[in-house]
Amino acid sequence: MKVNWQGVYPAVTTQFHDDESINFDTTKAMIDNLINEGVHGIIVLGTVGENCSLTADEKRQVLKAATEVVGDRVPLLSGVAETTTALAIEFAKDAEALGIDGLMVLPGMVYRSTEREAIHHYQQVARSTALPIMIYNNPVTYGVDVSIEGMKTLAEESNIVSVKEATEDTRRISELFSAFGDRYVVFGGVDDIALESLMLGATGWISGLTNVFPRESVVIYRLAEQGRFEEARALWRWFLPLLRLDTIPTLVQCIKYAEQLAGRGSEVTRSPRLPLTQEEKAYVSRLFDEAMANRVDLSQFNLD
Repeated sequence: MKVNWQGVYPAVTTQFHDDESINFDTTKAMIDNLINEGVHGIIVLGTVGENCSLTADEKRQVLKAATEVVGDRVPLLSGVAETTTALAIEFAKDAEALGIDGLMVLPGMVYRSTEREAIHHYQQVARSTALPIMIYNNPVTYGVDVSIEGMKTLAEESNIVSVKEATEDTRRISELFSAFGDRYVVFGGVDDIALESLMLGATGWISGLTNVFPRESVVIYRLAEQGRFEEARALWRWFLPLLRLDTIPTLVQCIKYAEQLAGRGSEVTRSPRLPLTQEEKAYVSRLFDEAMANRVDLSQFNLD
């Protein structure tokens, strides 16, 4: 199995009509635009994609729509966020049959797993599919941290090839490399420490705000990849206020509202998520307007 996952992978939103039904046309157009603007891969049905708010049939429809628009242009990953291991296995098999390139697997939803239980969940999903798997390690949100020792156990599963590191502790990235060398492809999974993660050796960045500013995200990655950190920092500091929206409880609403401000999508989320309050919208609008007013001229960076 060869996995060449690297670069900027937006965790894309699932677009809805005003009645909260899925707007497949807008979802596909949004994905197409992101690829045309240079992102290196696409992740559907993550947190930002409101995975847990969709029915089983809707999830499969989103996967089908995504495969149609992505084709073989970039790798296409799907989040796996189910309430039981059996349902996660079923979803993994269906995703493989539909032509998804890889899976970003979350621990079981609703029930807060112990580390032992999370490891068992990941093992069973991995053994059910030939697809390469990324472990989404986000103890802040999901309440379970797969430690370095836990990752040693998961290293025995040949198709567990990557980790989305979202502990918010950048030391973990160095610990992963010290323990495993190049055994795992490491992605930074927290928007507002992405540059630090890339500087420490992460070869990818999974991002929510890339949906709003894809070109800037790609340039930050490319500059970091080339070791041009002083230039990357200047662009990073411009982006950072918006990136912090990815780390708050209303991150999905904030990202979708910013997409709407940018003319890239709709703010509509599915209940129980509610629209932002006027005060919250004013805050996001201010950050977006400041970013637009001070937008960096990307032509100054020679990335050839």
